[in-house]
Amino acid sequence: MDSTTPGTPTPTTDPAAPATSAEAQPTTADRLISRSDIQSEKSLAEFLVQMDTYEPIVPDALTDYYLAQAGFECDDVRIKRLLALATQKFISDVAADAFQYNRIRQQGTKEKKFQQKDRRTVLTIEDLTAALSEYGVNIKKPEYYS
Repeated sequence: MDSTTPGTPTPTTDPAAPATSAEAQPTTADRLISRSDIQSEKSLAEFLVQMDTYEPIVPDALTDYYLAQAGFECDDVRIKRLLALATQKFISDVAADAFQYNRIRQQGTKEKKFQQKDRRTVLTIEDLTAALSEYGVNIKKPEYYS
């Protein structure tokens, strides 16, 4: 005789059968990923709100001009300011590297010369060339025409 009562479903082992409620629930790792996704979405939204009020050192008009020269069209001011912020970071990194090259060069010449009273740092084309070469930008000193 059949041990199941009529009207009750019999368990199946069919792989195409729908998943049970325990299998359909996300695992702990899935919940952590979704929480981190939510956190990153939240911080991205906060960053974009901050970009509305942030004024980068590179003026918006200058950014608009060079973006138009490159063929970039965007009406969102936040995106333009984000690009201006990336430009500001690049210029800052190049200037810091050029300053380090200047200091290294000055220490090499300090041994040969006596102490100078004026300790101004001057950005030279040699220091700028060395700093830009680290970023893949190769420049040459222009020839002097008299």
